[in-house]
Amino acid sequence: MKKNRPAALLPILVFLLLYLGLGLTFEYGMGIPMGFYNIPIVIPFLVAILVACLQNRELSFDQKLEVMGQGVGDKNIVTMLLIFLVAGAFVGVVGRSSAQSVAYFMLSIIPARFAVAVLFVVACFVSTAMGTSVGTITLLTPIGIEVAMASGFPVPLCVGAVMGGAMFGDNLSFISDTTIAACNGQGCAMKDKFRENFAIAFPAALVTLAVILVLSFRTPLPAAVIMPYHLVQVIPYVLVLIGGIAGVNVFVVLLIGILSGAVIMVATGQIAAIDLLSSMGSGAAGMFETCMVAVLVSAMCALIRVYGGFEALLSFIRRVFRGRKGGQLGMGLLVGVMDIATANNTVAIVMANPIAKEMSQEYDITPRKAASILDTFSCVFQGVIPYGAQMLVAISTCAGLGQAVSAFQIMPYLIYPYLLLVSSLVFIFVLPERKK
Repeated sequence: MKKNRPAALLPILVFLLLYLGLGLTFEYGMGIPMGFYNIPIVIPFLVAILVACLQNRELSFDQKLEVMGQGVGDKNIVTMLLIFLVAGAFVGVVGRSSAQSVAYFMLSIIPARFAVAVLFVVACFVSTAMGTSVGTITLLTPIGIEVAMASGFPVPLCVGAVMGGAMFGDNLSFISDTTIAACNGQGCAMKDKFRENFAIAFPAALVTLAVILVLSFRTPLPAAVIMPYHLVQVIPYVLVLIGGIAGVNVFVVLLIGILSGAVIMVATGQIAAIDLLSSMGSGAAGMFETCMVAVLVSAMCALIRVYGGFEALLSFIRRVFRGRKGGQLGMGLLVGVMDIATANNTVAIVMANPIAKEMSQEYDITPRKAASILDTFSCVFQGVIPYGAQMLVAISTCAGLGQAVSAFQIMPYLIYPYLLLVSSLVFIFVLPERKK
């Protein structure tokens, strides 16, 4: 019999209290500018892991280390860490000048008013083709920052548009880990899940585009944006975007970007050949905090799972929500809470799958609808939590390009995830269940 211990969830509460509590105190209580940005997120996670280690006396400390090692060694975590490092190397190679050239070239062929809307649409296409939101954010955030600097749009608005588009593809792509996990867990075909999901995601994306255009036309901008750019420096990003839209593996796409960027940056004299490896190393090192958060979260969740915290959470969800619509909402909140706990939407889906399968049978929910709900709600929560990989990559990229932006400055502009939640609730409570 599985353990059921609500006290095992204490480390998550400790982390949230420390991170959010200190951030609010610094920002609003003490008036420290960028209060949240001044909190090293690794420290609250270390404290939370310490709390988790002090629990569950049935296991020795060595056994707890083994449990944490198994959590960190999960395939999804290893893949994520490698993407972070390779993406950091790519950013280090192409540097800021390449992203500037892409941004200035884009602004030379489209009106500046539509720049943020174009960023959102491009992010939607790239993420759908690549199947990874983190990869999309890594590629497009530097361009978004340079668009903001050149055009006068707020940096958080441009970054929020990129993140929203990235989560659109993460939710819908046939090669996304979340899609594969949800479909396999619920036993439905990907095309059936896609049809259910598209009915939720596409209206949210259209409304998001409309909101971005409204915000764009309300933002005072210069009459024209005319900045010099080097067209040849656009090539690495063009190759990466083409590869992404073509559905090429994210590692291959990034390696193409690194190789082409290295050749072009050396040939144009932007960097000396001897400094190339140093730049790649600096870019990868810039992802240190992001990688550490992924490691610490997976270690903490492994301890919580063994002690019975997640089983207690699942039991509570089943006990509270009744009826078909209540069951669907409970299923969505279940994967959402899992995502808050793990900061990884694929892991959250994998953990929620067994109980969601039981709930779908108990509440007479079709497999395709269950898979759609799991994937959609996981992307909603993953898209807005301030310590998720997507947000951390965006913040790290901003910092690397000299823009100190905190998660809580970006969160008001995460228009798509918020509208995706609204669309999901309409999908559950308004639209009738369709059955074959």
